[in-house]
Amino acid sequence: MHFTVRNESHPYQNPDLPADARVEDLLGRMTLAEKAGQLFHTMLAMHPDGTTVEQGDAGMVPLATTPLLQSQYLTHFNLMGTYEPQAMARWNNTVQAMATETRLGIPVTLSTDPRHAFTDNVGASFNAGAFSAWPEPLGLAALRDPQLVYEFADTVRREYLAVGFRVALHPQIDLASEPRWSRQSGTFGSDAALTSKLVRAYIRGLQGDALGKRSVSAMVKHFPGGGPQKDGEDPHFAHGKEQIYPGGMRDLHLEPFKAAIAAGCAQMMPYYGQPIGTDWEEVGFGANKGVVQGLLRDKLGFDGIVCTDWGLITDAEIFGEMHPARAWGLESLPEAEKAARVLDAGCDQFGGESRTDLIIELVESGRIPESRLDQSLRRILREKFVLGLFDDPYVDEDRAAETVGRADFTEAGARTQRRSLTLLKNADGALPVTGRPTLYVENLDHEVAGAYGQLTDSPETADLAVLRLRTPYEPRPNKFESFFHSGTLAFTDEELKPILALLDTVPTVVCINLERAAVIPEIAERAAVLIADYGASDAVLLDVMYGRARPEGRLPFELPRSMEAVEASRPDVPNDTENPLFPHGAGMAF
Repeated sequence: MHFTVRNESHPYQNPDLPADARVEDLLGRMTLAEKAGQLFHTMLAMHPDGTTVEQGDAGMVPLATTPLLQSQYLTHFNLMGTYEPQAMARWNNTVQAMATETRLGIPVTLSTDPRHAFTDNVGASFNAGAFSAWPEPLGLAALRDPQLVYEFADTVRREYLAVGFRVALHPQIDLASEPRWSRQSGTFGSDAALTSKLVRAYIRGLQGDALGKRSVSAMVKHFPGGGPQKDGEDPHFAHGKEQIYPGGMRDLHLEPFKAAIAAGCAQMMPYYGQPIGTDWEEVGFGANKGVVQGLLRDKLGFDGIVCTDWGLITDAEIFGEMHPARAWGLESLPEAEKAARVLDAGCDQFGGESRTDLIIELVESGRIPESRLDQSLRRILREKFVLGLFDDPYVDEDRAAETVGRADFTEAGARTQRRSLTLLKNADGALPVTGRPTLYVENLDHEVAGAYGQLTDSPETADLAVLRLRTPYEPRPNKFESFFHSGTLAFTDEELKPILALLDTVPTVVCINLERAAVIPEIAERAAVLIADYGASDAVLLDVMYGRARPEGRLPFELPRSMEAVEASRPDVPNDTENPLFPHGAGMAF
């Protein structure tokens, strides 16, 4: 399919003019409805063949594409789902062509949650699919290497550009200070100084030395740090809305954001959390003027785009279940007043919303002056010009297929998976494994494992067992919440019984995926080998077991000894559990 770039005589369409001049010309031509559309950054899905969704979806994305683009004038969309690269590129080109049919031809800015690792949570990230697969950010933190993080982010940039993504809804630089918090796998762990170093490299990899036509804009989150959630609950949900600082460590959580601002991050996302017991107003951060305008903009000097987290204004049906709007502390306000409070707070865009009617109502009623919209529009439109979207928003479908998942990108991801594995116990030099022992495996692909040893279905006849586990969590009945693993970090007695029986039967390599800080003292005591992973294939694990690669990771947070220690710790203080089973930074070589 061939696309031509719109080329007319208006100054904003002239690529030779400075971006600011183009912004002012375009702004002067926009109607109130067209301005309102730019203030929203919502979700879209696509069909697997690259065509647009027009009838909606009863799940996460109930909105049709054409009305959003051509009737409400939205031009910022977060693509949901995992697809083939060529189809994604085709969809980008289709959506961009639809945008040219609007009166002003404002191009679309496409964004994505992380999609280069193993987590698949529709509210936070997608598994890699066709993209190169790397460990979660915790795994990058386990290696403590800013150059590696730069190379990772540069790979992300190249693969994103190939399919049309121009905004990354990451990096996530909260500190993993509450061991139960569900979002830790997307962080760089509990160390503020390390996170600050790594985020600088990450932003440089995505954006380059300056934002430009080959950049992906970084939307850093979640300001001012989402780690200190009461009981580790998630503020997507009303029972998890409170954020507390009993240890007085609020400023520590700001350190990575200061580093991100110094590195030139283009965008920032405030968290849902509602601060309790501080000198901040007890209102969720996205509508909190003292935090966004007072701290982020006035004190820290950030003048980029601030986009709220998703769904602050409108109650929404997700997977057939109703969820309230997440403007915590303002629940009783009408929708229009919630929107006004977000703008008053200093935010520019509403994430996950499309209520242009509320913005029009606010301006027409005099509650919000149109000049306030213009203030945000200057930031929003300028980024589109700087990214080159007005000049050429299209991508090459064939090149997308060649670039995404390219062999060297994939090998770099696998190599990093191997290096990130963290060896916590290696009794009697059990690793590296030599020869071809008889293996009993659980939660591994038998075909993959069969290439490394003779398999048996009976632990009693095995020389060695290999058991892969995931961090325990407390199941939640709500379908959307079930994706956010919260609550206990310990296995129940019933869950432990067969695990410990295996460990008592045969020397066992236990590899546990640490999406949170698992409480596993019984397993650590009885396993012959204990390895932590942060997203790694079965082949990667076996390569390390057999000495074909060396584990280099160090724990990015401590592993608590008990749930009692977790419950007694302070959620804003990193590594605060008494007598941890393994301290922050633990890890060994062989």
